[in-house]
Amino acid sequence: MSLHNWGDTKLSGWKRNLLIAVAVIVALGGGAYYWLIVESSFPSDARFDLDISKVRALAHEGGGEKPLSIRVEHVANFHFPATAVVAGDGWSTVDLPVYTFQLVYPDGITGIVDTALTEAQGSGNATGFDQDAYNRMEAAIGKARFIVITHEHMDHIGGLGAYPDLPSIASNVKLNEEQIANPDRSAPVQIPAEVLASFKPVIYTDYKAIAPGVVLIKSPGHTPGSQMVYVQKADGTELLLLGDVAWHFRNVETLRERARLVTQFFLKENRTQVFGELKALSDLHAAEPKINIMPGHDGQVMEGLLAEGVVTQGFE
Repeated sequence: MSLHNWGDTKLSGWKRNLLIAVAVIVALGGGAYYWLIVESSFPSDARFDLDISKVRALAHEGGGEKPLSIRVEHVANFHFPATAVVAGDGWSTVDLPVYTFQLVYPDGITGIVDTALTEAQGSGNATGFDQDAYNRMEAAIGKARFIVITHEHMDHIGGLGAYPDLPSIASNVKLNEEQIANPDRSAPVQIPAEVLASFKPVIYTDYKAIAPGVVLIKSPGHTPGSQMVYVQKADGTELLLLGDVAWHFRNVETLRERARLVTQFFLKENRTQVFGELKALSDLHAAEPKINIMPGHDGQVMEGLLAEGVVTQGFE
């Protein structure tokens, strides 16, 4: 998600910069406002291949028991204008919760997907910070067999960067080659260069199984190293963690990106790539409604997943 670089976080951070940017846009005229804040038409050349049959086959690759449970910790919240999340949705404030996930296997082995961020990394922009939830996640990092990050932004990689003994878990960190090659996208999180160099990159073209029931899906655009994580539980339940391909499910159902002011000037996204991924996800949802799709920061979707038992509250 990270909008950390929207400016001086000591002076209300992204909110201050957004107000300044909007004031400039208004001064320039309505056309600029429409193009930067509202317009979100689907590009004719947006394409993304998501072959769920291949993903499912890889989830069975090598045998082994799949995760019994997917556990979640809600570490913090961000609050953005609705139009920052879905272009043209107005200026009411919407919540973007920050989550971290733990996969628990029958033999007690665990894996982690995304590591949230510390309160200091949030620089005052992350509200409702739950230190106990963060502490449980940090303790789980030290026990995890694998640690996967959906993309480079601080609210997903921050807990990994802040881990007090990174060299001791280096062999369990599964960053892809693009994530390792783009440390600037993680600012203000800084993983020491010598530790980053010690990580063995996960190299793949489209899909990659990394554990029973867990498949990475390469999906660049939001960042160079963006990837989705497909998880199939032992009971057959399927969950697709989108990272920040979409912040809310509304991005998928409306096929609308974040405002261009956000994507082009602050996040430096490849909007065409993201649009292609949103269309593929929309098609997947229509064809396979039983696959649970979890956008990066959608509290309403998370409430549904918890109520249905797809995910369980609290790390072990």
